[in-house]
Amino acid sequence: MAKYSKKAGEKVEKVMHEKKKGTLRSGRSGKKVTSRKQAIAIGLSEARKAGAKVPKKKAATKKKTASKKKTAPRKKAAKKKTASKKK
Repeated sequence: MAKYSKKAGEKVEKVMHEKKKGTLRSGRSGKKVTSRKQAIAIGLSEARKAGAKVPKKKAATKKKTASKKKTAPRKKAAKKKTASKKK
């Protein structure tokens, strides 16, 4: 069974041609798209809106930092009060 429909492939192809020409722009900001991956994502998004057979978007994953491990915050040690009486 095909993962993407023919219509989705055509949308992506059309968007890639726009990217190569330099006329493809991103959503709100309107900046020129230079990334191949971003162009494909735009094409699939347009295909989804048009009702083509495209799998659902994958959920964004958080980046893991190998150097820093999450630990519980340390409690500050209570300072000992010393009675210092002057005579």
